[in-house]
Amino acid sequence: MLKSRLLLLIVALQAITLSLAAQTPFVKVRKNQFLINGKPYYFMGTNYWYGGLLALQQDEERGKERLKKELDFLKSQGVNNLRVLVGAEGLGQINGVQRVKPALQPEQGKFDLRILEGLDYLLFELEKREMYAVLFLSNNWEWSGGFLQYLNWNGQLPVETMQKKMSWDELRDNTAKFYTCKPCQEDFQKQVKLVLNHKNKYTNRAYIDEPAIMAWEIANEPRPMRPYAAEDYKKFIKSTSRLIKSIDKNHLLTLGTEGDQGTESMDLFKDIHQLKKVDYLTLHIWPKNWGWFRDTSITDSLDRVIARSREYIRRHEQIANQLQKPLVVEEFGLPRDNHSFNPAGSTRSRDKYFASIFDEWFRSKKEAGSIAGVNFWGFGGTARPQPHKLFWEEGDDFSGDPPQEEQGLNSVFDSDESTWKMIRTFSKPNTTFSK
Repeated sequence: MLKSRLLLLIVALQAITLSLAAQTPFVKVRKNQFLINGKPYYFMGTNYWYGGLLALQQDEERGKERLKKELDFLKSQGVNNLRVLVGAEGLGQINGVQRVKPALQPEQGKFDLRILEGLDYLLFELEKREMYAVLFLSNNWEWSGGFLQYLNWNGQLPVETMQKKMSWDELRDNTAKFYTCKPCQEDFQKQVKLVLNHKNKYTNRAYIDEPAIMAWEIANEPRPMRPYAAEDYKKFIKSTSRLIKSIDKNHLLTLGTEGDQGTESMDLFKDIHQLKKVDYLTLHIWPKNWGWFRDTSITDSLDRVIARSREYIRRHEQIANQLQKPLVVEEFGLPRDNHSFNPAGSTRSRDKYFASIFDEWFRSKKEAGSIAGVNFWGFGGTARPQPHKLFWEEGDDFSGDPPQEEQGLNSVFDSDESTWKMIRTFSKPNTTFSK
């Protein structure tokens, strides 16, 4: 009898220990699913690249108050995952456009730590609302400095070349040099180490211990840019993944790729995502940028664009299934009808397009499948484009459209009622509906 009681006690203690071990504030991965406290996490999310910059503004209404108001709004719509830029590198014009400002690293090796206080505040407010951030650490593209800036700082890209508007071939040739530039990568790693070990002003925790961070992302859309750079690109991905995971044992890691459109082959896409340190896959879809339609009405090409997007998602879903890892469709956007930049313009085509992407996610959710999250591009919140001004200038409100793009191009504003109604339909727990 005594032995039986002892055995039951041991089994009970083991069960309690396992239960406690499963309780963690961090998002985890088990095979092809995200987990929070052992339960599947299928998220509706958005791109909020400027979220870490809002609290830095002197005007409370445009800064912290705007941030809190927008987070409350997103939470009320069922959006609980935000993809956010950590910080910009360098100053001034780059590739013919103004870049994001203020910069985290305005000069080579010199960091303005006040910039991270804005990200501190964002994470502080996210935790209150049980929301999560995916933080991308640099950029393949010019709008936040990124790889081009590291090349310039290390003598691989003259100032005049960096500042002028490059042709597509010039941009590819120049950016591809990053993967063979050892000092460029060392500079990037300095920024990575600084960010991961930074202590949050508001929570008094190092970032590696912040529960509001879901994942680190190596960069926004890292591409080899040229086929000959593929092997060096893979080495960079592998070494950077190891570095981040050696510092941070709590958070997930992903790469930020667009899929085979960016890596230029499905084999390469699979190779870099099957690395042990990489926890999940990402893909982006940009029908306009990729030339999937050319008419300004968009409506005429919409059925074709939707069919092509579904096919693109499902091809990458097959790879996720093979690797037994989650997949996130973390960027997709579409202009308003008639390519309007006016927030009052119709979003009928965009709503149908978003619904088709959400439908793929919803299907996967019902099947406990690999498509675990969606982050539409991009949340413009309470901002509005300035009349008679196409591009962002310092002093304007941040919106979903970065400085190099027309303001209002892809932003989903808080006033887009039909879009939010559709998002709420998909994000409600236990929603059931048919196409």
